Amino acid sequence: MGIEIGGLFGLLILIADVWAIVKTVNSSAGTGSKVGWIVAILLLPVLGLILWFILGPKD
Repeated sequence: MGIEIGGLFGLLILIADVWAIVKTVNSSAGTGSKVGWIVAILLLPVLGLILWFILGPKD
């Protein structure tokens, strides 16, 4: 009955990860850097997203 809190949190993480990947692809960073960030975001959805916000490519 309705969305559970864990399911909602997972959905929000998925949306944020997709947004981070799109921002990374559209950044001016080098190809190797882009691939590294995308792999990090995909393999470590929460930690990768946090690291991307702190250390990721800036435009």
